[in-house]
Amino acid sequence: MVLAMTAALFVWLGGYAVLCAVKPFAPCRKCRGLAEIQRFGQPRLCPRCHGDRLRLRLGRRAHNAWRRTREAGTR
Repeated sequence: MVLAMTAALFVWLGGYAVLCAVKPFAPCRKCRGLAEIQRFGQPRLCPRCHGDRLRLRLGRRAHNAWRRTREAGTR
């Protein structure tokens, strides 16, 4: 049981890593990729994505931070 759960976790993490490598950006969660939100009945620019409609995935953000740290330490 534990072995199967561990294997499933590794498969999921591997799939997410491939997704982050192939498609690092995802639609903004606040505006759902529309770049505007309704505020008091008025359309406004999304404060989270600033109208870009996309956000960097969490896994890609972690990978970029790890890569910057590694490069800074191996110069």
